[in-house]
Amino acid sequence: MKKAILCSAMFLGSLAFAQNVGGDKDVHGCIGSAGYTYSQIKNTCVRVFEQKIKLNDVSSDKSYNSMTAVIFSKNMTRAEVFIPHEAAKSIILTRKGKSKIWKSGKNIKESYVLTPFKKIGYQIKKDDVVIYQ
Repeated sequence: MKKAILCSAMFLGSLAFAQNVGGDKDVHGCIGSAGYTYSQIKNTCVRVFEQKIKLNDVSSDKSYNSMTAVIFSKNMTRAEVFIPHEAAKSIILTRKGKSKIWKSGKNIKESYVLTPFKKIGYQIKKDDVVIYQ
């Protein structure tokens, strides 16, 4: 009987200190531990790794590979790029006129450019250096 009471007390005590699954919602209600981040273009929570357009890191000096995703607005005038390890969760790039180039605005320190690459893909440049394709 004492063992059952002791085990029950330990179990209930561990529940009090356990972290709630999904308790890491951001201001938009996206659960980061489940892989969700907020998309400004879609105005909802998305999983970057589930997006159709994914680009791989071109840097070979790292011991790991990272990827990013691109989401376009319906009219293709804006592109949202999810760059890992940056201060912002995503960066909005805009296209002027009928150009096939999307650029970051003057409000961010670095310059990002998204361009078509090899007819079927895209590449992202940060300060004129290709970082993803």
